[in-house]
Amino acid sequence: MGSSILMLLLLAAATIEPNAHAQTCNSRQYTSSGECCRQCQPGEGMVKPCGRQQTVCSQCLDSETFSENYSHTEVCQPCTKCTGLMRMLTPCTDSNDAICACDYGYFMSEMTGKCEPCTLCPVGMGVLLRCEHDRDTICEECIDETYSDQESSLDPCLPCSICDSILDVELQPCSKVKDTVCQAINPFDPSASPESSMVPFFSENPLSVSPPDGATTARPSPLMPFGQGLNKKLIPIYCSILAAVVVGLVAFIVFKKWNSCKQNKQGSNNCAVSQTPSPEGEKLHSDSGISVDSQSLQEQQQQQQMQAQTVVKIDGESNLTIPPHKCEEVEKLLNQGCGGEGTGAEDDTDWCNLAGLLGYEDKHINSFRQEEHPVRALLSDWASKDCASLDALCSALRKINRDDVAQSLITATSAV
Repeated sequence: MGSSILMLLLLAAATIEPNAHAQTCNSRQYTSSGECCRQCQPGEGMVKPCGRQQTVCSQCLDSETFSENYSHTEVCQPCTKCTGLMRMLTPCTDSNDAICACDYGYFMSEMTGKCEPCTLCPVGMGVLLRCEHDRDTICEECIDETYSDQESSLDPCLPCSICDSILDVELQPCSKVKDTVCQAINPFDPSASPESSMVPFFSENPLSVSPPDGATTARPSPLMPFGQGLNKKLIPIYCSILAAVVVGLVAFIVFKKWNSCKQNKQGSNNCAVSQTPSPEGEKLHSDSGISVDSQSLQEQQQQQQMQAQTVVKIDGESNLTIPPHKCEEVEKLLNQGCGGEGTGAEDDTDWCNLAGLLGYEDKHINSFRQEEHPVRALLSDWASKDCASLDALCSALRKINRDDVAQSLITATSAV
């Protein structure tokens, strides 16, 4: 009894052990050493099978090869190519194959298993559901004031047009195969009636009514298209507006020319008035009979004004005007030589030394000598420079031992 129980336990253990291995090893295959064979993931393919060594996997090439499953035996498969009437719906990746579908305008037929052209809805029927790659077109009949006047696999039933109750006349009602036909009434033709306007102007053979026996009818005249009379009436209006614009433009140009000439004439008159001699200048000392030219008199007055004042910058802030009598005094002092007023040597005068300290070269000093008043010309030229200042002038005067002239200038500026 005890030996039989032991045998049953051994058989149960032998049966359970393989099942336990099978549950833990997904590949259900082992290496020679008893190790479970590794499975390649999706996107990888088997390069070297499991045997003495473990499985060797390699990455699939995107858009070229793929592997969709976990496997220790499958290699990377080539991607499907969509050709002919097939187009690519989903591209190929390393873990999924490409998905092809029928091209636009075709669908996959369940009967033939091939791409078939989409069905065209006939006249009087519109598209309810458009054709897709996996289904054919679904059509519906046009009802409730809708129509379809051409075969199509895209267009649904279109709503019928509605003629304007005042400006249009309905020539033909809408049907499921044709839209409403409307004719516009010409408001500029008083002889036109709704009955006569019902003949469409685009018809080559207008409708005619059979005359009664023995009666004759005149041949109907061709109808005038709507808007033609309106265009004829608008043409004169457009021409009038255009003419008014042109006239206004010409008037504006003439006014500008006249205004410009008027301003030029006024400028010439002002110049003539400024150059006209004054009554005082036409004749001076009329009692003695001596006549003086007014222009010469004005030039002399301007020269006297220029000679009467010398302007010197004070540190770039303001201008200093030396009175005429003070200017003459400064000029007289600087014209004196170092040895006194009677030396007579122009090269040794103090104003020449002052010019050298102020930065003038010999050629400039010689040009000042040619002037009627050299000192006045020197001071005027130096005052026009940006570096000119009263402090710089007084400093140069002190360097040539002419404190008296510097003090005279300071006294003159403070007095002004």
